[in-house]
Amino acid sequence: MSITTTTHLNFRDGEARAALDFYAAAFGGAVTAATYADFGMPAELPGAQWIVFGQVVSPEGFRVMAYDVPGAGDQVAARPVPETRRENGMTITDQPSFVSARADSLEELTGYWERLSDGAAVVEPLAASAWSAGFGMLTDRFGVTWVLDVA
Repeated sequence: MSITTTTHLNFRDGEARAALDFYAAAFGGAVTAATYADFGMPAELPGAQWIVFGQVVSPEGFRVMAYDVPGAGDQVAARPVPETRRENGMTITDQPSFVSARADSLEELTGYWERLSDGAAVVEPLAASAWSAGFGMLTDRFGVTWVLDVA
């Protein structure tokens, strides 16, 4: 018996497709996506082209799912911007979760970091730490905070 967990990201402003494409470019893998229209929503309705099911799966083991929350587009301006920062070696945040990506080598991790950091706010630059040959934290262009490190 085994179990697998997969991060499922919820987007409130129709950004799931762009996020999936970005993560596929950053980590490799293929995007699978279905829209609300694909599942029977009339194509002329607002949000019909938003993602109801989406995922990226790579041969190296990266996997993430994404979804556009229906009817949430008008709530974007009212949503507070999450904050994560590092102070005195500690992470201070108001976010309920982060996504963790772990690589086998610093070389491999550096490639992921460079691609994922495009348009990101770096919380902690990628560098050696007391527990890893490489550790870094960033909030990507979609507002998702990632912790990357070497196993």
